[in-house]
Amino acid sequence: MSEAASAAASKIPVTVLTGYLGAGKTTLLNRILTENHGKRYAVIVNEFGEIGIDNDLVVGADEEVFEMNNGCVCCTVRGDLIRIMDGLVKRRGKFDAIIVETTGLADPAPVAQTFFVDQDVGEAARLDAVVTVADAKWLSDRLTDAPEARNQIAFADVILLNKADLVSAEDLDRVEAQIRGINPLATIHRTRNCAVPLDAVLERNAFDLGRILDIEPEFLEEGHHHHHDADIQSVSARIEGAVDPERFMPWISNLTQVQGPDILRCKGIVAFPDEPKRFVFQGVHMILDGDLQADWRADEPRVSRVVFIGRNLDPEAIRSGFESCRA
Repeated sequence: MSEAASAAASKIPVTVLTGYLGAGKTTLLNRILTENHGKRYAVIVNEFGEIGIDNDLVVGADEEVFEMNNGCVCCTVRGDLIRIMDGLVKRRGKFDAIIVETTGLADPAPVAQTFFVDQDVGEAARLDAVVTVADAKWLSDRLTDAPEARNQIAFADVILLNKADLVSAEDLDRVEAQIRGINPLATIHRTRNCAVPLDAVLERNAFDLGRILDIEPEFLEEGHHHHHDADIQSVSARIEGAVDPERFMPWISNLTQVQGPDILRCKGIVAFPDEPKRFVFQGVHMILDGDLQADWRADEPRVSRVVFIGRNLDPEAIRSGFESCRA
């Protein structure tokens, strides 16, 4: 195991559970807490409003529930999340992982950013995956009238298309196509009452891009296209070979600083000349994180790939900018 992989393995895995109001987040959380898996979870529940009740809906006497209830998890409440995380870190060993359940009105981005902007949290914990629960019956409506629902879909690593039993097979296919149009990268599970194997949502290591090609090997292949909704789009680019780090680093840094508010997620695996390891990066708005990870296999073509999910993106400018980084 490499030094970077060993450091990542020692960190506490955190799953962020999101989804629009009524989609089934608490149902999934209770399923996780009551199944016989032998693991202990600390749970952070975020309420919207002064009086919280979600913590009373969460079952599992062995788990500890921490509540943030003065608004959505956003910049104004990030301090709350950091404070709770700091407290949990001091008691590591008493639990195996952390679950953060956000309010149905929350944008997951600020939660994810916490693991990058706060040094203490970032050194002790790692964001394992953003799991979004979507209501198969009402998602199409919410994508029309609720920007939060659209952001939750765009930001997800894993999506549970829940209440699948309440719609026809044709409608289910249509809704899934809408999801794919917003987020071509996420793994989708069709569920009823959030019934899903726990290893499909926990310990996925999905936020670490090292496994993205296992999830959807062709996600950046030519011809692998999705019909995108107008306001959220996915832009991908690839270079058959290496990129020059002296050009790539300033380009990706400048792009995310200038267009950061419009970039919900970005990910990439790139090859540097004479470097045996892959450079893997991911970003949340203007925050970038990247390092050298697994070696390129001897039989593996060194193809550099990037993908951006966001609004108001200029595909041609992104692709030409990336192309200009070719080694």
